[in-house]
Amino acid sequence: MSFGKGALLAAECLKALKDLFEEKRIKKIGQNLKYEMRVLRNFGIRLEGLFFDTMIASYCLNPAKPNHNLDDIAMEHLGLRITSIKELIGSGKSQIPMEEAAIDRVYRYGCQDSDITRRLSKILGEKLEAKDLMKLFHEIEMPLVSVLADMECEGIAIDEKLLGELSHDMEKGLTELTGKIYKEAGKEFNINSPKQLAKILFELLRLPVVKKTKTGASTDVEVLQELAEIHSLPREILKYRELAKLKSTYVDALPLLVNSKTKRVHTSFNQTVTATGRLSSSDPNMQNIPVRTQEGRKIRRAFVAGSRQHVLVSADYSQIELRVLAHLSKDKHLVQAFKDGADIHRYTASLIFNIELEQVTEAMRDSAKTVNFGVLYGMGAFSLAKSLRITNEAAGDFIKSYFERYPRVKQYLEETLEIARTEGYVSTFFKRRRYIPEILSKDIRMKKFAERTAINMPIQGTASDIIKIAMREIAEKLSGEKFASKMILQVHDELLFEVPKDELKDLVTLATREMQGAVAFDVPMKVSVKAGPNWLDMNEINDELISLK
Repeated sequence: MSFGKGALLAAECLKALKDLFEEKRIKKIGQNLKYEMRVLRNFGIRLEGLFFDTMIASYCLNPAKPNHNLDDIAMEHLGLRITSIKELIGSGKSQIPMEEAAIDRVYRYGCQDSDITRRLSKILGEKLEAKDLMKLFHEIEMPLVSVLADMECEGIAIDEKLLGELSHDMEKGLTELTGKIYKEAGKEFNINSPKQLAKILFELLRLPVVKKTKTGASTDVEVLQELAEIHSLPREILKYRELAKLKSTYVDALPLLVNSKTKRVHTSFNQTVTATGRLSSSDPNMQNIPVRTQEGRKIRRAFVAGSRQHVLVSADYSQIELRVLAHLSKDKHLVQAFKDGADIHRYTASLIFNIELEQVTEAMRDSAKTVNFGVLYGMGAFSLAKSLRITNEAAGDFIKSYFERYPRVKQYLEETLEIARTEGYVSTFFKRRRYIPEILSKDIRMKKFAERTAINMPIQGTASDIIKIAMREIAEKLSGEKFASKMILQVHDELLFEVPKDELKDLVTLATREMQGAVAFDVPMKVSVKAGPNWLDMNEINDELISLK
């Protein structure tokens, strides 16, 4: 394929540059290097020596920035407006393939991008240095680029037959729910129309209006959840919406995403999207598959090992954010509980209710669990009361009792808020920053949201940094020790591997060791490992590894 008359073939050009691309000692600077790696992989070239990615540098400097494309970065840091891809090949119906663009315009465009990227790398490098972000950039984020590129190229196998069966069953379920909804409403209407639904709920059934928008009474999830406590129709609507979303987003969409060459699904991992440092993924979004509902769990069964000689292995950090909180706060009770291997929710309940561990009921444990995780997100008495279905006063007493038992946690949270107010940002343990100017807002709702963000970010962000370190180390060992096993997915605190059965024991040992040893904190990092033929039907792996033949 050539760029008009006299153009060179891409494969021939790249073949001539193959040694340069694959030489580790030659440092590579680029914008979105993961994309370049994926493209070059199609020509049998493995890009090595990744040194500086301007997109990732921009992200480290300001993770809350809406995007980190070259146009925006050049304008922000160089004050330059560069020729966009739209100007080169057009957009929409008038867009032309790159090979049809005039070659003199294409090479000028390419030279411009290379020049701007090189100039930006120097400026962004100086800014990273000034903000003490170089270690985060070079030791956590940059090594992850090639790890994610490998994971994307590897992909994951899916069971299309199972998805077809699920689609059929879900269609039947939606039909049944539709019948129930019409019966509850006393008439037929368009369930997917917020306007028609609002008319049914608030005019026909005369249910209370919970929230209003510019277009009228709201029928969003929060509203329906509140109304579901007083009427069955909102309950059925919620079920319908969830099932319809699962069907369209995953069950029907996944088979369409299967690559014709690899026969696998290849998600894209987004390294520069979330403000906390967490990875996100798209096409498909692997982070949002619900695991708390039965229907959501069934979708996980469709992600399978690529052959009968392989199994999937899931390695999941246990309560990593609470462990991070224990380390950051240095609360002696919380630290000791994790050191002793205690059930942290039962332990918290015993402290709050001032009883022995053996006397803690499941209801007490559940309440303590809600508070434990609520603290991570800056939950106040009002939200806790709603979650536990108790009075605001009782919820306030519960939180007060919690902080009396864990005084250093309270002190740490207060110190974090003070740092946010005075510095304008909060940081993870690894110095990743998130700027929160809204914390000084006079708008009380915006200010409260900013405070919750300030409390959560250092904890969630540190947990994200830890799993990134573990991914870096695991990928290095898998390659260095010539494993056939592949790391194929990362979902929040979980890593998923596709493993030949004869490597199972070694892989589990390696993954557990590297995940638990990613950081040396005051509390141990605990990892639970499971293995099985698919992502749902997995057996826990203990010290004595189970046989999966």
